[in-house]
Amino acid sequence: MADRVVDASALAAVTFLETRASAMAASLRGQNLFAPVLLRFEMAHVCIKKIRERPNERDLILSQYASSLQMPIQLVPVDYVGVVGMAERSKLSAYDASYLWLALRLRIELVTGDDELTRAYAAAAL
Repeated sequence: MADRVVDASALAAVTFLETRASAMAASLRGQNLFAPVLLRFEMAHVCIKKIRERPNERDLILSQYASSLQMPIQLVPVDYVGVVGMAERSKLSAYDASYLWLALRLRIELVTGDDELTRAYAAAAL
């Protein structure tokens, strides 16, 4: 079993059965998962956005969101000053930079569905 950092885009894909859910689930299955504390807030935001887009599916969306809260993900505090520096260097948002910072800090793979974050991770991991 390997350790991986999971970001909100990957977890949202799995949680809300988005088009890339299968690929993301395969990357996460059987892994020890880590994320910045921010993950839970980002997932709540995704849930709210989906409810606003599809209010008639509110109960389903809330159920999916509640299921995501049961996933065993170790939430880890980040060095906020380090995240700012990472965001500056990588041209990412502070949110995305927090996942990148954590993956680099823990020296483990980052699972994301975000192309920009994927590129930044590939560049930083070299």
